[in-house]
Amino acid sequence: MRAMILAAGLGTRLKPFTNDHPKALAVVNGKSLLQRNVEYLLSFGITDIIVNVHHFADQIIKAVNENKGWGANITISDETDEVLETGGGLLRAANYFESEDRWLVMNADILTNLDLHKMIAADEAYAIKAEGDLVATLAVTDRNSSRNLIFNQSGTLCGWKNNNTGEEKWALPLRNPNSAVPKAFSGIQIVHASFLQEVQLRGKFSLIDAYLQLAQHYAIHYYDHSEGILLDVGKPESLEKAATIFK
Repeated sequence: MRAMILAAGLGTRLKPFTNDHPKALAVVNGKSLLQRNVEYLLSFGITDIIVNVHHFADQIIKAVNENKGWGANITISDETDEVLETGGGLLRAANYFESEDRWLVMNADILTNLDLHKMIAADEAYAIKAEGDLVATLAVTDRNSSRNLIFNQSGTLCGWKNNNTGEEKWALPLRNPNSAVPKAFSGIQIVHASFLQEVQLRGKFSLIDAYLQLAQHYAIHYYDHSEGILLDVGKPESLEKAATIFK
C-alpha cells in the first residue's frame, strides 16, 4: 500500500513556530512530526510515500533529502503555486496512485498508535460487504471535538456537524435522529480508487466535503480506535503533551 502525508497546511494554530517553518517540521523529542509519521508508516511496511508541500516547502524538501526519506521512498507533490486543502491536495497527487486500488492518507500534524493492520483488515471487510461501492474507511474516536462526523447505526457516513456553531451538512437522512453515531475524525483514512473516479469537486476543497458528496451514492465507513492514542499536534501545548507520550 502507498501512502500520502498531508503536509501543505499553513499551521496557523502552531504560531509562532509556523511564522518561519512548516508545521510538519515541528519537533517532538528530537524528531519532527514528518519524521515520526514516516517512521510510523514504515513500521507497518508502507515504504512508498508522497508528501504534499506548500508552506515553507523548501524546508520540507531539504529535510527529506538530507535524511534520505528516513528510510522511505518519498515523492514530493508540489503545491507551492496554491493552497489546495486536503481534497485538492489528494487530487493533485492522483497520478501517484493511478495503479493502486486503495491507499492511506494521513495528516502530518497527528501522532497515533493506531494499528494500521487492523484498520486495513476492517477496510477489506467493508469492501466485500459494499460489493465495490466502498469509497473510504475513516479512522475515528469518541473524543470531544468541535466537529463530528455523523454515522448511522450501520457505520455509514451520513453527515457532519460543527458543535460550536450548530452548522450541519447531510449526505443521507437519518431515519431516527436518536440513532445518530457522532465520531471525531482522526485525520487518517484509507481511500479507494473509486474516490478519484467519482469525486466531482475540483481545485481547493476538503476531503470531508468530498466524502459528504460521495456518501449520497457510495459507502463510506468508520474504523474506531478510541482505545488507542491520538494527538492532534496543532498547538504549542499539544507539542508539550506529545513530548510526554512519544519518546
